[in-house]
Amino acid sequence: MAKKPLLEFTDRGIYCAQGKFYIDPWKPVDDAVITHAHADHAYFGHKRYLAHHLSKQVMLYRLGNINLETIEYGETVNKNGVAITLYPAGHVIGSAQIKIEYQGEIWVVSGDYKTEDDGVCTPFEPVRCHHFISECTFGMPVYQWKPQAQIFDEVNSWWRNNVNNGAATVIVGYSLGKAQRILQNLDLSIGKVYTHGVIENTNEALRRNGVILNPTNRITIDSVKEEVRKGIIIAPPSSVGTPWMRKFGPYSFGYCSGWMAIRGAKKRRAADRGFVMSDHADWDGLISAIDATGCENVYLTHGSTATFTRYLNEIGFNAREVHTLYGDDEGAPSQPPPGGEEYDEGYEDTNKKVSPAGGDLEGADII
Repeated sequence: MAKKPLLEFTDRGIYCAQGKFYIDPWKPVDDAVITHAHADHAYFGHKRYLAHHLSKQVMLYRLGNINLETIEYGETVNKNGVAITLYPAGHVIGSAQIKIEYQGEIWVVSGDYKTEDDGVCTPFEPVRCHHFISECTFGMPVYQWKPQAQIFDEVNSWWRNNVNNGAATVIVGYSLGKAQRILQNLDLSIGKVYTHGVIENTNEALRRNGVILNPTNRITIDSVKEEVRKGIIIAPPSSVGTPWMRKFGPYSFGYCSGWMAIRGAKKRRAADRGFVMSDHADWDGLISAIDATGCENVYLTHGSTATFTRYLNEIGFNAREVHTLYGDDEGAPSQPPPGGEEYDEGYEDTNKKVSPAGGDLEGADII
């Protein structure tokens, strides 16, 4: 009889029967190990959660008073004889790859990841294993990212030109990951940074966790419009086209996403500028990350799974597609997700979301 694999794909999520736990389950379970705090990986309703320490305050903010244990990178816990160790994924602050080991068999669940060091989250670290479960959101050759420094030279130049031309600057990215990456790479000699309530709530949660971020100013009903217009506004995709954003006019609106690499994506977002910036690995990054694991088998969970699976098998990997409910936190341009914001970051079922005290102030007016 063939040996049962250590991990299996079920209708609740990735399951370890020996350890009696799930990884990033999308239905309520007793024991959940979470790769990162985005909404399609960290669901409400589990009895117990295990995640990286830097995900703690964001998960409590988003999910409420959950039973949450956190550990550091490189730290190992055991569940029913199965060793669980977290390693950096480089996706967002607190994101982790989950290494699962039992009787010499090693699996790694990557969650979402990027291989470029963004200077904000702990850089991706390849982990040797027999089986590697990988995303492939941008698993097509057209997706090749420019160096981050080049992108932010473009962002800062655009902001400076807007200031010189008397236009407000609004830059859009999801609230966990992209917003902090933008914030930490802006040239603050140009002006102040102002934030939408959704962005600032996440920043505050990260600061409570000990993360040091550049200064920001929350936009509230008391904010002075003309002062806000002199700086740069970081906003979530849900704010695009709303009365909240229109109050800053005239403004120039820039959208940060890997999908900006596709012709027409900027127009579909109604953006003045599209910056090709992703917190996921590009084509070369995916291949190099998978190769560095030395894995015997690779399982592709979401994104361009068919194309990427075929290519990996052609170059000598043993790859296959698997079905999960993990989403696209970049918001694929062909079909906007419910609510107008990327699924991974902004759209959450009302039965799952526990709103923190004070709410997100999405509709706060500007005087």
